[in-house]
Amino acid sequence: MTAILGTLPFLATLWLLVVLGAAVLEESGAKIAAALKGRSVHVAPPAVRRMNSRAGVSSARRFETRWRAAA
Repeated sequence: MTAILGTLPFLATLWLLVVLGAAVLEESGAKIAAALKGRSVHVAPPAVRRMNSRAGVSSARRFETRWRAAA
């Protein structure tokens, strides 16, 4: 009975390590392979969203107007 109760946590831990290892290899496997071959990998930077510039301007105007009226 003790062997069964000891085996279940061992198998669960082993499964978790395999899942985490697969996730790491999926994310950075190309970098690791290139490093082992002595090459460098060009990684594209993440796409940057364009922000709406009007939203910042209108909020700044409202802020200035409010303070002007309070003075």
